Amino acid sequence: MTTHNADNERIKRRYFAYLKEAKRHSEPTVDAVAKALARFEADTRHRDFKAFHFEQAIAFKKHLAEQKGQRSGEKLSKATLNATLAHVKRFFHWLAGQPGYKSRFHYSDADYFNLSDKDVRVATARREQKAPTLEQVKHVIALMPAESAIQRRDRALIAFTLLTGARDSAIASMKLKHVNLAAGYVEQDAREVQTKFSKTFTTFFFPVGDEIRRIVAEWVAFLREEMLWGNDDPLFPATRIALGDSRQFEAAGLERAHWSSAARIRTIFQDAFASAGLPYFNPHSFRHTLVRLGQTVCLTPEDFKAWSQNLGHDKVLTTFLSYGQVESPRQAEIIRGLATPQLSMPSGVAEIAKAIVREMRESELASYPVKNERA
Repeated sequence: MTTHNADNERIKRRYFAYLKEAKRHSEPTVDAVAKALARFEADTRHRDFKAFHFEQAIAFKKHLAEQKGQRSGEKLSKATLNATLAHVKRFFHWLAGQPGYKSRFHYSDADYFNLSDKDVRVATARREQKAPTLEQVKHVIALMPAESAIQRRDRALIAFTLLTGARDSAIASMKLKHVNLAAGYVEQDAREVQTKFSKTFTTFFFPVGDEIRRIVAEWVAFLREEMLWGNDDPLFPATRIALGDSRQFEAAGLERAHWSSAARIRTIFQDAFASAGLPYFNPHSFRHTLVRLGQTVCLTPEDFKAWSQNLGHDKVLTTFLSYGQVESPRQAEIIRGLATPQLSMPSGVAEIAKAIVREMRESELASYPVKNERA
């Protein structure tokens, strides 16, 4: 059985280079495109792309809709279908303009990868983002053991995520020098920290409680004073694996090296929430928690602008549109409260509302391309 096509591999390499160098897409994005194209090739048994016909797109679309996820065992979601087909469509649209291919099929043939309007609406519908409450996070942290160095690291990791709202990829690449405990901030320097869109910005510690800040401070002190680590050493080091007495590989303290990815961070979160008897919330969900906290404590437009900048957002609208959804219980509370006539709106709330309206008008919200802020 054919497992690859040499001509296909060559043109795919050119396309991946185009995405990375010309379109400036990140490695994860290019990997997602590669995965989508691999699915299409498997469906066509690696037939040469020059033999592409729109009927292949129709058949692939039907086949993909019947496939099941390896983990869930359920049919692929509409969002997965939409993303996969969009990647393949853009590839063939690009391919239709390349020498040796543009005489084989038309640009419009790529349109056959489109889902129906109904399925696209389902795939792109905005749904309520689940996030833990501040009390839930503190409960998880309070129950985490802190006897070994690894346990102290794991507890400090979750506390630090709440304190700064940093993304897991950024946390995995941070060094000790990026944290200034005295001034209470983290310098997310894109030259060394893997920030989204390679943005450099300063995050001051969010007001989430002295006990959270103390856990982070104690962890930094442990690394500097007991481990004698320096500025360029990792803030959250990987686990050192060694051969134990039972001749099995096991955790043996901390490795003076960064994690290779953020996957281990998500596992730590999963284990911590499970141990506390709570549903799993990933690191990114803490950003939603912080936005909801900001909606309750910020009293002026300047307050919320500072809160938004602290999350690395250039515009307040990004914070509102990507993270500012009102949870259903709170939505019900607000609607019920509106049944009682209000004499006046609190001045702070009124100012924030006016500022948001001004920014919406200035940015022409109808055509404003808000970037996806998820990690």
